Amino acid sequence: MPYSYYYGFDWTYIVLVLPCVLLSLWASANVNSTFKKYSQQFSSRGLTGAEAAQRVLSANGVRGVRIDRVSGNLTDHYDPKTNVIRLSDSVYNATSTAAIGVACHEAGHAVQYAESYAPIKLRAAIIPITNFGSKLAMPLILLGILCTFLGEFSTVLVYLGIAAFGLSLVFQLVTLPVEFNASRRAMQAIESSNLLTPEEQKGARKTLSAAALTYVAATAVALAQLLRLIVLFGGRGRRRND
Repeated sequence: MPYSYYYGFDWTYIVLVLPCVLLSLWASANVNSTFKKYSQQFSSRGLTGAEAAQRVLSANGVRGVRIDRVSGNLTDHYDPKTNVIRLSDSVYNATSTAAIGVACHEAGHAVQYAESYAPIKLRAAIIPITNFGSKLAMPLILLGILCTFLGEFSTVLVYLGIAAFGLSLVFQLVTLPVEFNASRRAMQAIESSNLLTPEEQKGARKTLSAAALTYVAATAVALAQLLRLIVLFGGRGRRRND
């Protein structure tokens, strides 16, 4: 039994992971409450989310991007494969400052691809690798733990599993500048094109800031989980030698 377990409690989870999970839950609740709050603050110009997104694309000289409606709440995203911005029911036809902020953020992603923004290209390139690594991580670790008869090779399997899990952290770290940059582009477009008044811009900015915290929290969870795996199994080879 690993030394981190004491009377049935996994202290590595409680100390490392649980605080980050709670932060993630708070960030998720915060973005929902912030969006709900500023969904009641409406644009004096009467622009919808879809119209605002189109303004951002046009201002940046980006053409050929379709803007569609998608069901759900806060399911907004840009699909680079089909070159389509999909805006949720609460954003597409809504004229709130929250909806305009979110729509302009997604348009910011389309602009990133159009301009070959390096971090978003890197993120797109590593998605297959990180997805494969995240699926392979725990099977490798469990196989290494169970197959002790393999000797040193079992330790190698555990280390490979930890390294594979670490790819999820790499993905989160690359995602951070992508999301922050998209929000910055959104606010710059909102301000320069006068899509919202200075007072209304606060609602869009707070909505995007709340959304950004969810990515920070996701990165913290990935880091904490990786550290936990290192604490639990990182010294496996040394303990075997002892």
